[in-house]
Amino acid sequence: MNSRICLVIDPMHESLFSLMQDIGWQVDYQPEISRARIKEIASSYDGLIVRSKTVIDGDLLGPSPTVRFVGRAGAGVDNLDLKYLRSHRIAVLHASEGNRDAVGEYTVGTLLSLMRNIPRADGQVRGMVWEREANRGEELMSKTVGIIGYGNMGRAFAQRLAGFGCNIIAFDKYKRTFSDTYCKESSMDQIWENADILSLHIPLTPETRGMVTREYLQRFRKPVILVNTARGEIVELHVLAEGLQTGLLRGAVLDVLQNEKLDRLTPEQAASFNFLRKRSDVIFTPHIAGWTFESHVKINVALVDKIKLLSQA
Repeated sequence: MNSRICLVIDPMHESLFSLMQDIGWQVDYQPEISRARIKEIASSYDGLIVRSKTVIDGDLLGPSPTVRFVGRAGAGVDNLDLKYLRSHRIAVLHASEGNRDAVGEYTVGTLLSLMRNIPRADGQVRGMVWEREANRGEELMSKTVGIIGYGNMGRAFAQRLAGFGCNIIAFDKYKRTFSDTYCKESSMDQIWENADILSLHIPLTPETRGMVTREYLQRFRKPVILVNTARGEIVELHVLAEGLQTGLLRGAVLDVLQNEKLDRLTPEQAASFNFLRKRSDVIFTPHIAGWTFESHVKINVALVDKIKLLSQA
C-alpha cells in the first residue's frame, strides 16, 4: 500500500486515531456518514473501518474499488459481501480477539444468573417477597456444556468454565483435532446425546441462519438451556417460544434476537417475544455480551495489529 488513508464510518474509541497514526495511517473519521455519501467518496480511500450499520458490497464500493482492506470492528462479518470483496482481492480483517474476553465472562455470568434464579429473586425481594425454596437453584458443577463453534468466543467461554467442574464438549464444523485443556472435541451426535446446556458461538451465514429449529431441539436427549450470544437469526423467536412451551428448552439466555428492532417486530415475532418476555426462565440483554469499556479499546488494538501486518506484506 502506497497511500495510507482510511475512512472510518462508525463510532470508534478514540484510541484508534493514535494507534493508526503509529503505523503510518491517516484516519478520516466520519461516524455519521450516510451510505449515499460513502458511495460518492469511497474511491478516495485505501482502507475502510466499519461496525455493522452499513452493508459493504459492490453497490457501495463500485466495480473498481480502491480500498485494499475492510476492517470490521468486532467479530461478525455478516454485513460484508465476502464474495464481492474476495473477487476484488480486498482483505477482510475482523477483531474477534478484542471482545472474546467480554463474551466469555458475560456467557458464564448470565448462565449462572439463570441457573440460580438471580433476576427473579432480585425482583421478588425488591417487591418485599422473601422466597428461599421457590428460588432454589442448580449448580454448574457436573453439567455437560455443549459449545457450537470453537473460535475465539467459544474457547474464551470454555476457558472461563474450566474451574466450575463441568464436562465441556465442543463441535466446530470447520476444525479438527482442537481438543485442549478446556474442552473435548465432539460430534453433534455426542452433543445431542449429552448436553445440559447449549451455547452458540458461530457466525451468521446462509448455512447457520435458522439453524436451530424445532427438529434440531428435538434431537437432544434431555431439555437444554440455550445460550445465544452469536446472532439472533440463528434461532427464530417462534422456535424459542415453542421450545420453552413444549419443554424442549428449560431456559434461555438471549443477548441477540432474530429482530432487534423491537418496535418493528412482525405480528408473529411480537407474539413470540411477548410470550418469552413474561417468563422468568429467560434472560434478555441488548447485544452487550462483547460490549465493555475494555473491549472497546481491545478491538482497536487487534484491528490495528492486523492492518499493520497487511501494510507490511
